[in-house]
Amino acid sequence: MSHDKVITVLGATGTQGGAVARALLADGELSVRAVTRDAASPKAQALAGLGARVVEATLTDEGSLRRAFDGAYGAFLVTPYWEHRSPARELAEVKNLISAAQAAGLRHVVWSTLEDTREVIVADDDRMPVLGDGYRVPHFDVKGGAADALFAKSGLPVTYLLMSFYWDNLLGLARPQRDPDGTLAVHLPLGDTAIAGVASDDIGKVVLWVLRQPAETIGLTVPVVGEYLTGEQMTAVLGELLGEPVAYRPPTHEQFRGFGFPGADELGNMFQYYAEFPESYLGRRDLGAARAFNPDPLSLTDFLTAHRAELGDAEELR
Repeated sequence: MSHDKVITVLGATGTQGGAVARALLADGELSVRAVTRDAASPKAQALAGLGARVVEATLTDEGSLRRAFDGAYGAFLVTPYWEHRSPARELAEVKNLISAAQAAGLRHVVWSTLEDTREVIVADDDRMPVLGDGYRVPHFDVKGGAADALFAKSGLPVTYLLMSFYWDNLLGLARPQRDPDGTLAVHLPLGDTAIAGVASDDIGKVVLWVLRQPAETIGLTVPVVGEYLTGEQMTAVLGELLGEPVAYRPPTHEQFRGFGFPGADELGNMFQYYAEFPESYLGRRDLGAARAFNPDPLSLTDFLTAHRAELGDAEELR
């Protein structure tokens, strides 16, 4: 591939898109058109400083997407479901993306997706509530169901990236906190089941590999995963880095759904899917298959060590 091939990267200031933009820029073989809603933001300007051309577009404005895709060879596509938590809006955004990509004649589309959990959680399974219009885990189901089907029917040359739990969550929403008894603890409702996780840095590596191998990857579903870890294994790594034991104190899924913050019910269902349907979640994210696209992924230890400053010190975790 030559440097004159332009890759448009959606969500370039977010977790996935940012990792993709940085990986492509560091490689230097491709030109990066970084799409954001605010080209003046510090993250957008940082990408410009690395050599990206930053452009503004929104997923609700198909015209802006057409301009972002115009003349590009390919694109990395991701949707910001958690900004609105609306399956209907997600599908409207996907339709805009597909229409704009078709108009631009993109030769390789890399679509960030998940599976439809309803393929394994049958309708009369009462272990978790049904949400909205028949969804179990809406941000999974709308992508793996209707959105993937729209891409499949579009005629676009698509590679489907099957995402995993971000280890980055352990630096943010799921970071250790100090409980009332003074113990540092992580409270994720995973039970004893291992989950498939990945460092966001590795998302960019996989996308770069996929774009370099269009003949081998168009039409494929590529698992993006680094390793399988249990809650106890995650907290052991955190404790080693923080220099203080970190306990694993998982709430039940029902307790988590009852925490009351926006999306708690959906995330509770997601964690229950991880824990009670490992044959589906882990089975779709085979480590051997993933190594074909990223042979040397970051371990959780390596990732947290590289982002040690973001984790903070044990005394700061309140």
